[in-house]
Amino acid sequence: MNRLRYLTAGESHGKALIGILEGLPAGLEINIDGINKQLKRRQLGYGRGGRMKIESDRVEILSGVRFGKTIGTPVAARIENKDWENWKKRMSVANIPKPDLPEEISIPRPGHADLAGAIKFGFSDIRNVIERSSARETSIRTALSGFARQFLSEFGIVIGSHVVEIHSVKSGYVFNTDDIEIESINADKSQVRCLDKDTEDEMINAIDSAREKGDTVGGRIEIAASGLPVGLGSYTHWDRKLDGIIASAMMSIPAIKAVEIGAGIEYGRKFGSEMHDPILNSENGNISRGSNNSGGIEGGMTNGQPLVVRITMKPISSLITPLDSVDLKTGKSVKARFERSDVCAVPAASIVAEAVLSLVLADAFLEKFYGDNLEDIRKSYNGRRRL
Repeated sequence: MNRLRYLTAGESHGKALIGILEGLPAGLEINIDGINKQLKRRQLGYGRGGRMKIESDRVEILSGVRFGKTIGTPVAARIENKDWENWKKRMSVANIPKPDLPEEISIPRPGHADLAGAIKFGFSDIRNVIERSSARETSIRTALSGFARQFLSEFGIVIGSHVVEIHSVKSGYVFNTDDIEIESINADKSQVRCLDKDTEDEMINAIDSAREKGDTVGGRIEIAASGLPVGLGSYTHWDRKLDGIIASAMMSIPAIKAVEIGAGIEYGRKFGSEMHDPILNSENGNISRGSNNSGGIEGGMTNGQPLVVRITMKPISSLITPLDSVDLKTGKSVKARFERSDVCAVPAASIVAEAVLSLVLADAFLEKFYGDNLEDIRKSYNGRRRL
């Protein structure tokens, strides 16, 4: 990311999560209720664990906004961890006498960052790894993305998502990319963010079945964006290709294991004549496309079509019925430990995916239509070449 940069800090059970977002232009009106709405969406979904009963995430803006508008300086934001009250001793910043230290965790969970993280940083207590590798970090990323979403909305860019699969249950619903905002609002009405009512019930049953077995389930999500101008991203170098940047951002979400743009893996199963999107003249003399298998990106750049991304999330790594592991202190074979967790977090991950896509697209937009204030950017945008 070149124009819009962000950093996050904080542990899952620490005092707070902190985010810094640099690169927003001056003059952008900020609706804090809109940001909190995105945080609330992230906390919903069938299959969530006990943590969501404790937290009620709300953002506090610490800098970068004055009288409701950005002032061009870095935005700093904070989300309080309410569960900190129960973890003050175990997560103390101050030094604690050795006899009072909490028991160290030495049994890693398969599928989590536990083992590799402990070896990498030389920890005898895996708690140090658990706290930062937790998906709790995505709450502050979601908050920062709220600023990016509000910037994009100034130019008619809309982002939404829905769940297309949980475990082996697949939705047959075709997302209408011409009406992403309404589609996403309708998805929010579902406990699993599925737009197919019959499939929704089957997905809930799959989550219930996993819970009864002490297991977890993953799934697939479709994210889309409309209103994007032609030419975000670039074909000129590997690190400027927008699909590569999007893939990297999506894979940075905990538990995401695969990313597809447009038709994705279907490209490998069909002829080129079946998959490439015809370029057509429309009735008003503008260029149109006969399909959108490319998912709105060709040659690493947006092509004016809706952007479509699909991601696959693995099952949560903490299992009530644990897999085999090894105690790193004793070297003995044991069962992995259980850390309080969700049975299914696919609906929540769809909101996080919207968040990271917002940040990537806002950065790409600022790179193409750069300005230090919103009005300068608007002039640049209005002067662009259209299809």
